Amino acid sequence: MKIRLHQFLSKSGRFKSKSEVKNAIWEGYISINGRIVKDIAYEFNPRKRVVSFRGETLELPNEESYFLLNKPPGVICSRLNKQEASLGKKSVFEIFKDRVEDKTYQRLVTVGRLDEFTTGFLLVTTDGGIVHRITNPESEIGKTYRVELKSEINEGQAKSIRDGVRISVSDGEQSENYTSKKAKLTIEGKSSAILTIEEGRKREVRRIFEAVGNGVLSLHRISIGGMELSDYDLGEGEFCEISAEEVSSGVFGE
Repeated sequence: MKIRLHQFLSKSGRFKSKSEVKNAIWEGYISINGRIVKDIAYEFNPRKRVVSFRGETLELPNEESYFLLNKPPGVICSRLNKQEASLGKKSVFEIFKDRVEDKTYQRLVTVGRLDEFTTGFLLVTTDGGIVHRITNPESEIGKTYRVELKSEINEGQAKSIRDGVRISVSDGEQSENYTSKKAKLTIEGKSSAILTIEEGRKREVRRIFEAVGNGVLSLHRISIGGMELSDYDLGEGEFCEISAEEVSSGVFGE
C-alpha cells in the first residue's frame, strides 16, 4: 500500500505540525532508502522503504491492536444482543471494556469463536485481515485442545477421530452432514486427550467425540499454529497485548 511522503511523516508522530513536515522535506532532511527526497507528494510503500530524518529512522505506529486472552468459562465470543443480555449472558468483550481505548474496544473482534464453556487460547484483535488468514480453511492452521471426557477413550475411538468421523447435526429446521477432516489425537490419560484440528465448525470438537460415542466434560484450547498459551503466563480471564509480529511468527511460523 503506497502513501504520500507528507502523510507518512505526519502519521509518524515525530513532527508537531504540517509546516514542520514540509520544512523537513524541503530542507533536505528526509531520505528514503538513503536518497534525499524533497517532493512532499512522493509516493512509496512504507513496508518496503526505510525513511530517515537526519539519520533517525521513522516508522508508522501500529494502527492495529492484538491481544491474547485466556478465555474463562461462561462467556460468549460475540457482543451481547438484547435477548442474551436479558438472559444474563456475559461476553468476552466485557473483559476489555474500560481496559483498552474506546476506539480500540469498538473495533475488537475475536479470531474465530470458542463456545460459552470452552476455555483457553483466544486471539482478539482489530485486524480483520489476520482474522481471515487464521480462520480461512485453506490456511490449514491447527487448533489444539486439551479434552476431558465423560468416559474412557479407547484406541478404536482415537483411530476414527484421526481418520475423520461422520457428523450429523439437526436443530429441527436445518440439518448438516459432513465428515470431519483428519485430525491429530494423543491419548493423555484414561479419559483425556490432546486434539489438533484444522477446521473451525460450530462445536466441532464436541461433535467429533459425540460421533464416536463419547462426550466432552471440559475443553481447553492450548494453542493455534505454533503459538502456545502457556508461553504467556496468563491466569484465567487475563489478557495481554501482543504484536503483529508475534502473531505472524507464532501462528504462521513467518
